[in-house]
Amino acid sequence: MPLIHERQIDDADGFYEELVNAQRDLPDEAAQRVLAKLVLLLANHIGDRAVLSEAIAIAAGRGV
Repeated sequence: MPLIHERQIDDADGFYEELVNAQRDLPDEAAQRVLAKLVLLLANHIGDRAVLSEAIAIAAGRGV
């Protein structure tokens, strides 16, 4: 399964707002933990190592 680059999220703005609100008023370390937990939950849901590796490379600025 290739990594999907087109937007797939209905109400992307609402999702972004929910993500920001989940971290609002948290100390930096706690906010980083929220993001790390979210990444691990979604990575487990995706489950495809090649897709996850491609996503990591892109996020780190080393991919397409």
